[in-house]
Amino acid sequence: MSAIVEHWVAGLETALKQSDTTAIAGYFARGASWRDALGFAWNIDTVVEPREIADAFSEKLAKVDLRSFQVSDIRHEPIIVTRGGVEVIEAFVAFDTATGPGEGVVRLVRGAAGDYKAWVLLTALCEIRGHHPWQKVEAEEDASVSREFGGENWADKRRKALRYDDREPCVLVIGAGQAGLSIAAQLKALEIDTLIVDRHGEVGDNWRKRYHSLALHNEVNGNHLPFMPFPPSFPKFVPKDKLADWFKAYAEALDLNVWMNSPFVGGDYDEEAGHWTITVVHEGSRRTLKPKHLVFATGVSAIPVHPELPGLDDFAGAVVHSGAYGDGKKWAGKTAVVLGTGNSAHDVAQDLHASGASVSMVQRSPTTVLSLGEAQKLYALYREPRPLDEADLLAMAVPHPVLVETYKMLTKSIRQADADLLQGLADAGFKLDFGEDGTGFQMKYLTRGGGYYFNVGCSDLIIAGEIGIIQFADIDRFVPDGIRMKDGSLHAIDLLVTATGFLNQQDVVRVHLGDRIADKIGPVWGFGDEMELRNMWQKTPQKGLWFNAGSMTQCRIYSRYLALQIKAEELELT
Repeated sequence: MSAIVEHWVAGLETALKQSDTTAIAGYFARGASWRDALGFAWNIDTVVEPREIADAFSEKLAKVDLRSFQVSDIRHEPIIVTRGGVEVIEAFVAFDTATGPGEGVVRLVRGAAGDYKAWVLLTALCEIRGHHPWQKVEAEEDASVSREFGGENWADKRRKALRYDDREPCVLVIGAGQAGLSIAAQLKALEIDTLIVDRHGEVGDNWRKRYHSLALHNEVNGNHLPFMPFPPSFPKFVPKDKLADWFKAYAEALDLNVWMNSPFVGGDYDEEAGHWTITVVHEGSRRTLKPKHLVFATGVSAIPVHPELPGLDDFAGAVVHSGAYGDGKKWAGKTAVVLGTGNSAHDVAQDLHASGASVSMVQRSPTTVLSLGEAQKLYALYREPRPLDEADLLAMAVPHPVLVETYKMLTKSIRQADADLLQGLADAGFKLDFGEDGTGFQMKYLTRGGGYYFNVGCSDLIIAGEIGIIQFADIDRFVPDGIRMKDGSLHAIDLLVTATGFLNQQDVVRVHLGDRIADKIGPVWGFGDEMELRNMWQKTPQKGLWFNAGSMTQCRIYSRYLALQIKAEELELT
């Protein structure tokens, strides 16, 4: 296997250095994808099919000095493995350009003629030459921690630095959750002065203040933040309060600059001056900041959606959005309805049921349901005994066309394993779907941010008839006592929880930066023509505006490339 990989890599290196498009195309199989993350241009993109790959990368190579392209000598040996239903030789590659070193993954398939060609190639920049993360000059004493008897100590200097009295942050990050902490850590590692602002009282409150029973729905293995992995004592599914405390400790351990209790008000970009003019409320007063870069790190969604429901203004009971729901103890003995059937809706309904409330869920559209254990198949790479950064490279090496087929296979497998669960839900009147073209829950997440549920017990309660299902299409309107159905019956309730999701990031921009900038950048999240998530982790049409969002895995992986792009701009490399 090693000889096969060595032969392929050496041949492609020659073709790339010669910018021979015909030769480059010959090293890729029909339907192949090359995904590049800053390796050969300052963006993240995917190109499909040999001819298109050759044309795109020969154009990139004209602007990049490729010095070497070889099999990695520090990563796992080549192996034969099945990825996305295709048997491949999988190997790690390393390359070097004038910009800096990079690495990646190649997956080779055997052709009809017995030769091997690439089915998937990933290339990703590791660092900008001369700017290694956390680079320190050993000969120089670190002034921030040096002893100064009778003078300022480390804590004094940290408090002074946090005030920003004598300087502006180069980067302002909105949000102190996993997205904000990840990008701030990556930027700090590259010596970019970064300030996080957040409306909550403490770092971690975006998780700490959510409903009482919340825990992560994916295993701990892939959820680490950059530079500081969870300790081995962490449970398989991390509870929200433990995660919140870890976020706070993380910010403190890495000396991240964070202003809590500091809501972002709004601002605008000064094209002539090349910076933002941003207003935040800090320590009770309005403060104007002028960062060069603004990173929205408020998650895939941030502003609760409050739906317009017929007659809701007449309803005399309590109405709470799921984002503000705490726990169900005060609703013991009461009757509640949860509007929605995604993860949060199910968890809230189950919490209310466990607290002694009578609960029904209102379903507005079909929902993808799968058991919690089956959902973990998506994260199988992180169960394998390999370094985290190696697993991250393998996870990146799944370009959009492969992603679609992989998700179809995964969804089919999950449906078979969960057949009894799904049949029970259907018999209980719960409407199911399995994503567009059968691509399942993860593609729903990547395109719309929701529409699925990992069963941790609520589905069993629905099947047993302990939690009711109401179809939204059967509702006439809300009335003072509850919900009047189209058949004239009354569903009396004391509480309505609207688990109706959140506005997307473009809407968040619209609220804080206005229509002009929101319309200029266009949709955020979901796939565009380039087969990458729109406006995520790379330049947007608005200079100085960036987005970091997603799961902890996504935030950890892609914040690195977002930080490298900002560093490149500061070094005037782009």
